[in-house]
Amino acid sequence: MHHLSGIQDIYMIRLSVVVITFNEEKNIGRCLASVKAVADEILVVDSTSTDQTISIAQQYGARVIDHPFEGYGQQKNFGTNNAAYDWVLSLDADEELSPELIASIQQIKEKQDFDVYEMPRLTNYCGQWIHHCGWYPDHQTRLYNRTKGHWVERKVHEYWALDAEGKKGLLKGDLLHYSFASITEHLAKIEKYTELAAREGAAKGKKASLAIILFSPLWHFIDEYILKRGFLDGFAGYTICKLSAFATFQKYTRIRLYSK
Repeated sequence: MHHLSGIQDIYMIRLSVVVITFNEEKNIGRCLASVKAVADEILVVDSTSTDQTISIAQQYGARVIDHPFEGYGQQKNFGTNNAAYDWVLSLDADEELSPELIASIQQIKEKQDFDVYEMPRLTNYCGQWIHHCGWYPDHQTRLYNRTKGHWVERKVHEYWALDAEGKKGLLKGDLLHYSFASITEHLAKIEKYTELAAREGAAKGKKASLAIILFSPLWHFIDEYILKRGFLDGFAGYTICKLSAFATFQKYTRIRLYSK
């Protein structure tokens, strides 16, 4: 029996959990507490936080590297490349592993059938879990063998690109995402992300006609509120879909302004 457990240990992978941070003292403790059962290393890549982020991370045994912010994809590639192990779990500070997801990752550490794994992400908006609006299951690729791909470096919406021969699996259990505690926070993110997306789009030669500016937000609202059943999430669902339509308006309006 002892011999069999020794054979199994050969296939056990060691896992680096990588988190990028900037002034995340409200979130980082919850995030790191949730990974203790699966992490063989915790690496925090911090962009010179001025709050208690670093000291809280160190309380959880994290190795902290200060790295100037160059972009989300760049930060995640830096963290991935500086991890101690080839298998990496990449999280944002406002995310937390659910108990079911922890169990799934523990099983993967013992046996890997794929090179990367997606997981469903469940988002908390102003205190309410959102199950519709196109926000769930919102599959995210976060657990991967770093030798099989890389983070695509974009100004917004970076993503893990799997090599052509790689295989992708899906984990059970939700990645819990504490997105916005207030509408003010949501509006601030819309302002930041639509500006970045519009600058990037205009630089690539994208155009936005008046028809797109007029009808795209309307279609966006109909799609998320009615077709994706955002109305089932109550007033929070209505707010999300309305602000999502507004973000679409902001992005295309700015593309039109910047592409002249």
